[in-house]
Amino acid sequence: MSKNWGILVLPLISTTAIANSNTVGGLCKEYIQPKGWQPIPDLVPNTIDIQANKVELQGTESAEFSGNVAVNTDAMSMTAQSALIDKRQGLLNASGPLLFQDSYTLVNSSGMYADLGNGEFSLLGAEYRLTQQQGRGKAEKLHASQHQVGLFNASFTTCPGSSPFWAIEASTIILDKENGWGETYNTVLKILDTPIIYVPYFTFPIDDKRKSGLLTPTISSSNRYGLEVVTPYYFNLAENYDALLTPRYMSNKGLQLQGEFRYLTDQHYGVIATEYLSNDKSEANLDERYLVHWQQQSYFDDFWRASIDVTNVSDDNYLTDLGSSYANQTDTQLTRKGQLSYLGEDWLIDLQVQDFEVLGNHTESYSTLPEVTIKNRTAEQYLGLDWRFTGQLSHFRNSNASITDATRLHLEPSVTYNLSEHAWSFDSRFALLHTHYEQNGNFTDKEFKESVSRTLPQVRLHGQLNLERSMHSILDGGTQTLEPQIQYLYTPKKDQSKIGLYDTVKMQDDFFGLFRERRFSSIDYISEANQFTLGATTRLLDSKNVERFSFSVGQIIYLSDSAKPTEATFNDQFRDNNYNSLFAAETKIHWHPRWYFSGGLQYDADEKDLIRSHMTLDYRGNNKKLVQLNHHYANDVSGNEIDQVGIFTSLPIDENWQMVASYHRDLTAKRSVEVFAGVQYESCCWAIQITGNRTIETDLNKTTQFQDPVFDSSININFVLKGLGSKSRYDASQLLKQGIFGYRRPYFLNN
Repeated sequence: MSKNWGILVLPLISTTAIANSNTVGGLCKEYIQPKGWQPIPDLVPNTIDIQANKVELQGTESAEFSGNVAVNTDAMSMTAQSALIDKRQGLLNASGPLLFQDSYTLVNSSGMYADLGNGEFSLLGAEYRLTQQQGRGKAEKLHASQHQVGLFNASFTTCPGSSPFWAIEASTIILDKENGWGETYNTVLKILDTPIIYVPYFTFPIDDKRKSGLLTPTISSSNRYGLEVVTPYYFNLAENYDALLTPRYMSNKGLQLQGEFRYLTDQHYGVIATEYLSNDKSEANLDERYLVHWQQQSYFDDFWRASIDVTNVSDDNYLTDLGSSYANQTDTQLTRKGQLSYLGEDWLIDLQVQDFEVLGNHTESYSTLPEVTIKNRTAEQYLGLDWRFTGQLSHFRNSNASITDATRLHLEPSVTYNLSEHAWSFDSRFALLHTHYEQNGNFTDKEFKESVSRTLPQVRLHGQLNLERSMHSILDGGTQTLEPQIQYLYTPKKDQSKIGLYDTVKMQDDFFGLFRERRFSSIDYISEANQFTLGATTRLLDSKNVERFSFSVGQIIYLSDSAKPTEATFNDQFRDNNYNSLFAAETKIHWHPRWYFSGGLQYDADEKDLIRSHMTLDYRGNNKKLVQLNHHYANDVSGNEIDQVGIFTSLPIDENWQMVASYHRDLTAKRSVEVFAGVQYESCCWAIQITGNRTIETDLNKTTQFQDPVFDSSININFVLKGLGSKSRYDASQLLKQGIFGYRRPYFLNN
């Protein structure tokens, strides 16, 4: 009642209402989550609002309140049967049953002692619930301060109900609100009220903040690895760098150590990783096995950039045998590349070194040591034309090839003239391609020449119409476009048999490839061209300009027999993969929001031969429901015909259960290629994944016949107690990415 106390006292019959609770949605409908606490409106800072049925003053320093006591400050609210306030020391004693709430906890207790000046509260016989994330339990004593909650002789769980699926019981549990982690001492983990394990000390996350600690282990079993146990440990070293150390025990192979270090500075970001297996018990002929990976991007200023991407393995079969997240199991070569770039106002300059580690019985590739490329950033305007220049100087090395080293200088001035209107466009380009080689090695003049030059002009003329009309009868508010295009390409014939191949391979001949200027990457072989390419694309767009349908078709028509790919006489290196009168088509359909279709084919119209085809039909019901059918055909892949069909499916059985499966079959060999199945149960507070996989085992250290495969079968188990592990380690969507044939959504420009 004294105004000098900084305490507002109002004797009332009813108490101030405490924040209501709400039910957590989704999988946690049974869990009652308290709403976030807020101080009462218009409360003056550093004052205490007390409401009670009865107040008795005890001198000038203290007062006793009884009957429906409600105490409110800017840090907490409490209701109790009685309370005693000591103004001079800022102390509060309350007896219950009482209800206490602050911004982090909601507690039912039998009694409370509080130091109001320091914002510290101790509650006895506490039954608590966390308000900012799931978590509840009991404690003989709960001590709450501004930065943490201490629980003594306590329990903790994220499960609803009186009999939680899991809980931990400990002599001490500390919940650090500021750092977002909990730590326990003398802990017993109970599942279905049965003690499972005793741990003297461990930490666990209570929000998304990072902290060093053991991540969720995974357990699996397979023919290749035997029993496999992976136990990652995370090191939160600083705000801008961290590390992950992962022991991987495989009963058939041994103990592998995996380490990853990530860093981020003002100018650089990257990752350095190593994997090491000292002795592989299943590979007696191999010594230590390892992988080293370094990837970095650097931004020095507005003009200079640099990048490094290096992966190295101890043996050819490392990836297919042990697997790694830093390369694909199907890779046949590993790139080691470093690049320094200058982005000037007028010129772009790249300095690059590149090497390849070839895996398996494949021809060794050339290393580029180094390669310098320079080109003007914007075209120079003169006489109404755009003038450009590209220059490149490269040095190649390969001690296993007949040409052991070579230097290549390429100069390419070009001039373009372009016109563009809403309904049409015309592009023209004339370029002069001059390349000089200095080649050294063990060869004769009949094979290659030590010094050779090649100069070729190239002309490209390309025109396109852009037509459209309303299609309200088919699509409400829809529009159909028709985009025919024609291209003429001319490059004269030139004998290039005295030039080696250093970084040149044949590119994909899909619809978009029909309109390229070159059929081969790089410049070691520039094919003759005297051809027209005819093509057209039609699209259907809805009222929101979203593409619902597209169809593209095109064909190359050669004007001279010598320009046909099958007539090329460049050491017969590309003869097996060349086709005349190439016809290509692509289509994409997104008519219904949940259905997607994409397909394409490449066809030799002269030989009536199907070269390649692909088809994907995708249904996506929601983030859990998915069915995909796909088919891929290629008539020549390393001398083998590939004809494969596959299916992915992800189906929710009910709110808790979800099934994921995939099956791929080789129709040519009449056998399965990969079978994958997984099931997940996820409840409010725990999740388990069980997956099985059967796939062809590849061994690049041995010669395996295409028609005589060996299969590897595996079973994997991932068990997570929510609140004690990371969600990313049991996200069901990750199941779709497992296996060699991971799920891929069809590509559309508008989604």
